[in-house]
Amino acid sequence: MPRKKKTDVTDSKPKVSKELEGLNIKVNTFGEIKTNYDIDKINEFLNKTVDDKKLRDRDDLDSTES
Repeated sequence: MPRKKKTDVTDSKPKVSKELEGLNIKVNTFGEIKTNYDIDKINEFLNKTVDDKKLRDRDDLDSTES
């Protein structure tokens, strides 16, 4: 029975938001995350666009902060 051929996923580019166009993330051999974007810019984007279910019901956080 012939083996299934592995598809090379490194050739395909993932779909990303226009705000993060060109984002490139790699994990090196030591497990460190390396990126070509400033981590503060990534966190700002995530804070704006992703709902954190752990923080939904907190009264001490202002949901309109940016």
